[in-house]
Amino acid sequence: MSAREEKVQIVEELKDKLGNASGAIFVDYRGLTVEEVTNLRKAFREANIEYKVYKNTLIEIAAKEIGLDGIIPFLAGPTAIAFGMKDPVTPAKILTDNIQKLKKMEIKGGVVEGKVIDAKGVDALSKLPTREELIAKMLGSMNAPIANLVGVLSGPMRAFVYALNAIKEKKEA
Repeated sequence: MSAREEKVQIVEELKDKLGNASGAIFVDYRGLTVEEVTNLRKAFREANIEYKVYKNTLIEIAAKEIGLDGIIPFLAGPTAIAFGMKDPVTPAKILTDNIQKLKKMEIKGGVVEGKVIDAKGVDALSKLPTREELIAKMLGSMNAPIANLVGVLSGPMRAFVYALNAIKEKKEA
């Protein structure tokens, strides 16, 4: 495969990922040690997030072809992209947590559901609950009325049993 064919293939891959990802966060990864990058990649892998370094020119070509010209200002210096295919919040949380912990790296911006956001938008996104947290809250909210209903319905039955038990104890005495 020639270098040109390889670049065309990378641009197609980028177009597909940027177009289909629910969130893509652009980050300047300068200053990280090999160990820190390895730990970051491990955290992304555990969360089913793809993290990859791309050449800015290839990102720019892909962005122009799919109408995301707004990300072109983010393409100064080395660029890595974290793709969240199901949840845009998780890559933002992982990157923000790592930046706070390591005091290295810099978020450049991102794309959420086809909309370009800046670094402040990514920071705000990182403060939102993840998809799994929202589902857990929703299920907890749905379960609470049922649990309360069971408690209310068992109350009269419990009182009746206590009354029968009191009558039994009174007759035995």
